[in-house]
Amino acid sequence: MEYERKAYDELLQWQREIRKKGSLLNRISKQAQNKMSQLIPEKAQNVITEAVKKMVTAVLSGSNLLFTNDFPKTYSLEEKEALIKEQLDKYRKAATVEGAGTGAGGILLGLADFPLLLSIKLKFLYDVAKIYHYPLDQYEERLFLLMVFQLAFSSDEKRIETLEIIENWDREKERLVDLDWQTFQQEYRDHIDFVKMLQMVPGIGAAVGAYANYKLLDRLGETAIFSYRMRYFNNLKNIRVE
Repeated sequence: MEYERKAYDELLQWQREIRKKGSLLNRISKQAQNKMSQLIPEKAQNVITEAVKKMVTAVLSGSNLLFTNDFPKTYSLEEKEALIKEQLDKYRKAATVEGAGTGAGGILLGLADFPLLLSIKLKFLYDVAKIYHYPLDQYEERLFLLMVFQLAFSSDEKRIETLEIIENWDREKERLVDLDWQTFQQEYRDHIDFVKMLQMVPGIGAAVGAYANYKLLDRLGETAIFSYRMRYFNNLKNIRVE
C-alpha cells in the first residue's frame, strides 16, 4: 500500500504538470522549431508522414499483433511497473543503438530512423498493455495505446486534451470510433522535427541520434507508466463503488 500511495501522489503531480500553461521559454522554443521545420527537405517530411500513417493503420487494424510478447500474471501495481521498467530499459538501449547507427550514416540512414524508431516505440507500448493484461485484440485497447502515444508526443494544448480523454477513458471510448491520423502525425512531426534534423548533420548525427532516441523512449516510458497507472486507480475506484 505504501507503493500505491506514493504512486498516486506522483500521478497527481504529473497531471498538474501537464495542465500547466506552456512557459514563455516553451513558446519561444516552439516558434523556433516551426521555423526550423520549414528547412527540412520535403522528402524527409514525407517519410515521417508515411511512417506514422502506416503505424496508425497497423495498430487500428490489429495487423501486427502477432509480434507482441507475453508476460507472467502480475497482481500489484509495483510488480507491473517493475516489469514495465525492465522492458523500457531494453527498448531504450535498442533505440539508442539504432539512433547512433542511423545518425552516423547521414541523410539517407537518418530517414530510415523514423520508421525504425516508431516500431521500437510501438513494441514497447504493446508490452505495457500486455503486462496489464489488457486484450489488444479489442479495438478500444489499441485506440487507447495510440492515445498514450499522442499524449507523449504532442503540443501542450493537445496533451491537455488527450489527458482528459485518458482520465475519462471508460466514457470516452464509447465516443471515439476512429483517430484523426493527420492531426496525430502532424503533432508527432512537430514534436521531433528539430532534433531529427540535427541527426542528419554530418559529424554530430551519431551523438544526436543516440541521445534523442534515448530521451524519446524515456518520454514515452514515463507517459505510458502514468497513463496505465490512471486506469489502474480508476479501476480501483470503480470496484469500491460497486
